[in-house]
Amino acid sequence: MNFSYLTSFFQQKSKTLALPDSILMKKLKSVTEENDLFFCQNTTVYHHTKNFFVPLLMFDPKRGLYLFEHKTWTFEELKNAKIERANKQNISDTSLAFENSHDIIKQRLKEITHNDELPIYNYALMENLKAEEYQQLDVSFEAFLPKSRVLFADSSNLDIIQKLQEGREESDTLPDAVAVIGSILIQYCILQQNKLYLCTHEQMDFIDAELFGISVLGGNSGSGKTNLLALKAIVEKLKNPNKKIIIIQKTNLACEILKRKLLEIVERAIVEADITSIEVITPIELVNKHLSKLRKTQRVNTLYIEEMLLKKSFDVADLIICDNADFYEDDFIAYLKHIQKKAALLLVSSKGLYKNYNFTTSFTLAHRQTYFYKTNPHAKALQIIAELLKENSAHEIVVISNTLSQEKLNDDLKYFIRDKAVLLDSSKNLIEIDLNNLTLATYEDIDAIHAKFVILMDTAEADESKRDYAFHLARNSVYVLYEEDCEIIENLREEYESSKERTRVEKPAKS
Repeated sequence: MNFSYLTSFFQQKSKTLALPDSILMKKLKSVTEENDLFFCQNTTVYHHTKNFFVPLLMFDPKRGLYLFEHKTWTFEELKNAKIERANKQNISDTSLAFENSHDIIKQRLKEITHNDELPIYNYALMENLKAEEYQQLDVSFEAFLPKSRVLFADSSNLDIIQKLQEGREESDTLPDAVAVIGSILIQYCILQQNKLYLCTHEQMDFIDAELFGISVLGGNSGSGKTNLLALKAIVEKLKNPNKKIIIIQKTNLACEILKRKLLEIVERAIVEADITSIEVITPIELVNKHLSKLRKTQRVNTLYIEEMLLKKSFDVADLIICDNADFYEDDFIAYLKHIQKKAALLLVSSKGLYKNYNFTTSFTLAHRQTYFYKTNPHAKALQIIAELLKENSAHEIVVISNTLSQEKLNDDLKYFIRDKAVLLDSSKNLIEIDLNNLTLATYEDIDAIHAKFVILMDTAEADESKRDYAFHLARNSVYVLYEEDCEIIENLREEYESSKERTRVEKPAKS
């Protein structure tokens, strides 16, 4: 009986078998945690128009990339067999039976990081075969399936790490995990402020999840939810190009910014996904689609849900994603649940106890500081802006207030500060707004904007969800300006001051 070594897992199959979470897999995970290695199980490599299933991938920042092929063979199946080379099979010191997987990975690394000098090692996982049983097999197995590159059912943690490190020289010149994984597995990296971040395991689970019915994604502000929504939508299109996806954003500006983010992700990832078929629209635009189908008068500026809309079906998308669902009235959320009864709906919300998915890690910088000033807010805002502009560009500053404070501050800035301020109107498109200047926004217009410095006025008057959102828009510093002490201000100070994982809060300055 001859056994041709099976071709690489990178050969596309109609069905892919997920790697079970067995005892051997648990040992592997333990080894990766103990040695600070990146570990990814049952994932997909997307490359241009193709995709390749990967049972297991591991990255050692000092040695290189490890690929594992899963074999279910038992001793009874192999004891009378001989193994031989399959057609087009490349056997070398660093390759078992993988055909062109190394070339594909190195091509992606070269195109994205301009560096393809990454060692790649291949191993076989044999969960139904023990090391002692392997010794009884035909000698041909040692030539084509060396024992040193096989992890057996009875391999110990020590055996595993010794095999992974044996003959692998350490290097300090390899690309870091974010560069490597971000090039190979684009679905697990977040592009934010032109910087790449590796997803947490809970974020990876969300990206891989199949969405059915109504799902809720939770997480604190600054945990990367909006960026993950863009990534999730692209991955869904890569899995199924015919899938109809709608993402709801509150304002036209937020829609434009998210569309630009979708384009940035696809261009960097070097994949061919039709992002033009991912609709990013406002709630009014969604309702108008429905009204148009019913041949009813469409909305202009005011969103409200008629009883009629809750009785009529509307097959508009396979998946609707509603970002910042807490910003909407209950009747709009009820409307979304109604029209998606036979499809999928994902709500991003911090309300309620149950979350299907929840992001606990924040991407907000740990050293970000929050300053509270009990003073004349208007005069203090002008002072802070003047000081910040000495060493920072105007576009790095956002002031958030109510409409009255916004207009008053804008009038004074024309006389005291040379840089022109922009009154943010989120109903406009991105091309109509100059975000290169200092931005004056209201709490209703802050969706999707970020800045290095954020100045908050009229904080106690703002809606709770908007207030919490505004606190996490800054990458460096937040300045809270208020005239009178109140319960809301005290609660905010206590929250930020008491948590060690939050930003430091200074005591109020004297007026």
